[in-house]
Amino acid sequence: MSTLTDPDVPKGRPAFIPLEANPELMTTLIHKLGVSEALQIHDVYSLTEPELLAFIPRPALALLLVFPVSATYESHRMAEDGQTEPYTGKGDAEPVIWWRQTIRNACGLMGILHAVSNGPARSFIQEGSTLDEIIKKSVPLSGADRSKVLEESHGLATAHKEAASVGDTPAPAADDDIDLHYVCFVKGNDGALWELDGRRQGPIRRGALTKDEDVLSENGLSLGALRFLEREGGDLRFSAVALAGSTD
Repeated sequence: MSTLTDPDVPKGRPAFIPLEANPELMTTLIHKLGVSEALQIHDVYSLTEPELLAFIPRPALALLLVFPVSATYESHRMAEDGQTEPYTGKGDAEPVIWWRQTIRNACGLMGILHAVSNGPARSFIQEGSTLDEIIKKSVPLSGADRSKVLEESHGLATAHKEAASVGDTPAPAADDDIDLHYVCFVKGNDGALWELDGRRQGPIRRGALTKDEDVLSENGLSLGALRFLEREGGDLRFSAVALAGSTD
C-alpha cells in the first residue's frame, strides 16, 4: 500500500516500547536527550477552561495531543494527505523540522522530538547532546535519509527505552499493536501554527499566529487542537501535555 492509505510502520522494522503520556517520564526523557532543565512537560487539564490553562507557564512552546486512531481520523487524514505530495523539505530555511515515523510504536517519541526541536524550544538544546547531534545530522537531509538518522541513533534508542520502561502502567511490548497516537502542535520560525505528525505526508501549516500568541492561545487552540477534537467527536480518550518553562 502507499503511504496515503497505510502510513503505519510495518512489522519487521525497528520497534520501540510505546511511551506513556506521563509528564514526569517525558520530562526525564527530554532532559536525557539534551534539553535544558529550564523546560519541562506539563499536564494540560483542559483546553477550554482559562483557569486550568493558567497553570501552564507561558509561552507554551508545544502542545502534544494523545488520541485514539479512529475511522473519522483516518478518513480525514487520507482525504487531506491525498491532496499533497510527500514532504521533501530540508535545510535551515524550513520553518519547522519534521521526521517521518519509520520506527514502530514510536509516535510518542516522534511527538516529543517535534516539540523540542522546533521554534524557541530548539535554543534550549545543549551543545553536543544526543538531540543536538540528531538535529545537525537531520537538517541537511530529507525523506528516508532524515528518518534513518533516528533509526541509527544509539543515544535516542537508549534514552527512550529507559523512559518507556518506568511508566505508571506496565509497558507494552515493542511489537504490540497500539491504537493511541500523538500529534504535536508548534509555532514555527515563520510565526505560524504547525501540526507535526510522523504518519502524515509532511508538516501541516494550520494558520498564522501573532507575535504574542502561542499554541495555547485562543487562536492557537482554535486553529489546532480544538478543531482536531471537534472533528473527532465524543471519544473521551484524549489527553494533552504541553512543553513550557519549568516550575521546579
